[in-house]
Amino acid sequence: MMLLLPTLSSLSHHHHHHHHHRRRHVILLRRLFKPFSSTTTRSSASIAEPLGNLPLTYPTYLIWSSNTSLGKTLVSAGIAASFLLSPQRKRFLYLKPVQTGFPSDSDSRFVFSKLSALSARRKLFRSVLATDHVLKASSPAVAAALPGGVGGGNRFGMFDLDSHRECRIPGEEDGEPSELICRTMFAWRDAVSPHLAAERENGTVEDSHVLGMLQRCLESGLNCGSDEEKMNAFCVVETAGGIASPGPSGTLQCDLYRPFRLPAILVGDGRLGGISGTISAYESLKLRGYDVVAVVIEDHGLVNEVPLGSYLRQSVPVLVLPSIPKDLSDDLMEWFDAARAVFDSLVKTMLSAHSERIKRLHEMPKKAGDVFWWPFTQHNLVSEEDVTVIDSRCGENFAVFKVQNNNVIIQQFDACASWWTQGPDATLQTELARDMGYAAGRYGHVMFPENVYEPALECAELLLEGVGKGWASRAYFSDNGSTAIEIALKMAFRKFLYDHGRLSDFVNDNSAERCTQLMVLALTGSYHGDTLGAMEAQAPSSYTGFLQQPWYTGRGLFLSPPTVFLSNNTWNLSLPEGMQSNNLIFANITFNSRNEVFDTSRDKSNLAEIYSSFIAHELAQYPETKVIQAAGGMHLVDPLFQRVLVSVCRSKSIPIIFDEVFTGFWRLGTETASEFLSCVPDIACFGKLMTGGIVPLAVTLATKSVFESFIGNSKLKALLHGHSYSAHALGCTAAAKSIKWFKDPQTNSNLDSEGRSLKELWDEELVYQISSHPAVQRVVAMGTLFALELQAEGSNAGYASVYAKSLLKKLREDGVYMRPLGNVIYLMSGPCTSPDICHELLLKLYGRLDEFSKNH
Repeated sequence: MMLLLPTLSSLSHHHHHHHHHRRRHVILLRRLFKPFSSTTTRSSASIAEPLGNLPLTYPTYLIWSSNTSLGKTLVSAGIAASFLLSPQRKRFLYLKPVQTGFPSDSDSRFVFSKLSALSARRKLFRSVLATDHVLKASSPAVAAALPGGVGGGNRFGMFDLDSHRECRIPGEEDGEPSELICRTMFAWRDAVSPHLAAERENGTVEDSHVLGMLQRCLESGLNCGSDEEKMNAFCVVETAGGIASPGPSGTLQCDLYRPFRLPAILVGDGRLGGISGTISAYESLKLRGYDVVAVVIEDHGLVNEVPLGSYLRQSVPVLVLPSIPKDLSDDLMEWFDAARAVFDSLVKTMLSAHSERIKRLHEMPKKAGDVFWWPFTQHNLVSEEDVTVIDSRCGENFAVFKVQNNNVIIQQFDACASWWTQGPDATLQTELARDMGYAAGRYGHVMFPENVYEPALECAELLLEGVGKGWASRAYFSDNGSTAIEIALKMAFRKFLYDHGRLSDFVNDNSAERCTQLMVLALTGSYHGDTLGAMEAQAPSSYTGFLQQPWYTGRGLFLSPPTVFLSNNTWNLSLPEGMQSNNLIFANITFNSRNEVFDTSRDKSNLAEIYSSFIAHELAQYPETKVIQAAGGMHLVDPLFQRVLVSVCRSKSIPIIFDEVFTGFWRLGTETASEFLSCVPDIACFGKLMTGGIVPLAVTLATKSVFESFIGNSKLKALLHGHSYSAHALGCTAAAKSIKWFKDPQTNSNLDSEGRSLKELWDEELVYQISSHPAVQRVVAMGTLFALELQAEGSNAGYASVYAKSLLKKLREDGVYMRPLGNVIYLMSGPCTSPDICHELLLKLYGRLDEFSKNH
């Protein structure tokens, strides 16, 4: 007998006319000094300012270097020459998103001029049209580039410089020329780090604007011809400085460009000390999920390529360029000729890697359908086109490959938080990767019983001072939520026997255990995982039916609880049959994420009396319940009912378990859902968001008295339960980082002034509008969760329903990845997700409901 209480992310196309004449050099400088404002602080991956499609129809590479002044631009020019100067008609796009030292220093101008010179030097079969654009510049940069500037060196913002250079190099054929398109996106005058130049010149540009401009350049720059199928294309995007050099907003560039996760070419250092710097740069890229295709170094006679190749285990080629002439008057033409074979090899490697990537992405859906057995999936209902190919994730967004859309990567907000686990933004994701890498390097895996190591100890202390503060004294680690429940059941059984004086019956007489039957009190619709014990502690459902679990008996008494929901602009309290014949409807509710969840006009004392009478009648002497029943359909169980239920069970010395695997760590707006109930358990289970969802780990917290019920002189009296990866170092490290990150106002701007709860993430007015839509039956919005149940009948309702499939397909086209619970659909953000993003999610959902209604 016990209580199991489960609580709760435009570039205008610069059209130019291809002048078909021989050896014409044209320079155009336009003065379009419209200020470019960039005041938003929204994340670059924000859905409120979404990234567009990233085309994969042609290779696109980021050019990095382990430090500044190592020859990135030489490598870019060499790649361009190797690819472009051939008989086939080709187009090469060189992009320089961030340029400092302008106009005296311009990497796009260098590539433009060197390719023009190389084209004139080599005998060409096909002519080449080269263009160079500089799009945006700070006021000082514009003033330095053009007489008169913009009037006043202290003007704020970036301005449309839009300078245009064009050069046509003739070939033996007069047909359509190959094209070199060079573009500098943002330029500053001072030859310093971009963040410093931007600050000094009043020209800060946010990450979202850099990425938005880059994406539009990628889409438009190689899509301006009429005969694309006959034209090969290639693109390089050259970064500024080293791997970790700050961008114009101060964000490290390895983080700035991460949402696109373009494959990388690393220009390493062939000088003394360059091995260390190159390896560090390589590790920084790998830590963030970049694919490094090749490393290129200049020959300084130190043979750095040998140890670098050994470290990279020959899996990444290390190419060596000839020594670069130190004479500044050297036009480098002979150097480019000497390096031609190296660049040809590099381009071949880059083309091959791109081809292999596309091939893998195309093959993955079919291979997945052939070898996977997906959980909670009827494979007969999943076609190859239904399989989502996730190339990567950056914070809250998936990068999804879409073959149907002509080979593109699209951004989708992970609106189901990857089965309710994910909470990190892009910054925390990188922090977790770094900290877990440290833990793996320091500990690997070490066994836990009778041992101690820093990550496990720190994690336990944070748990006991956080979600367990004021009641818990011990932390028992396990693998996942279901195993945490199994442990909690064992603890509660022992605690009940101990409190009721039954334990002595079993110490010397094992036969006595067959004469005692223990049960749980639980809620209908609750779900605690798929291990056998956890399934026995939940009421009959789709998960426990004979087809799924022939052993199931349901060892408990299962109550139907009162639930709360919003419908037609009105909050409703629905009482189950037997408690009251009619539903109670009330409108005076203040719905928030704080301790007093419902400030209503209902008579709480009268309801408490009704609940107490009902529970006492049904309980007799057994008990479970939940703030949000997640897998059961995202039902909000009345907190008052649960508080009364806890009170009744305490009066009967029945142990109380809170299942907070779903609801814990800010999922519902507070660190622990027990804060909604104003009461604490004897035992509680946590998982999912505890580690930021990046790796499995769960914990069962218990009071001192629960722990002491297992203390004795015999090992047989101990809790004989465990997991090989109990308290594993990687999980505890991730948990410690996530627990601190989510509750620190410096890292989580969603915390209220007191730091006890999240600000409202879901726009109240829009929530009410959605609740009044004719396609919607009920709505629940709480913390990071917004859920609605679609109006449906018969086979269109319930867990097995596919009624919502067409709606979810449209939302995925809108960049919102959702997964249904039958005709219940939900949006789930992270604790750090901006309310602006949540608003955009609701708008997209609301915008699709009308279309859904018309088709149903």
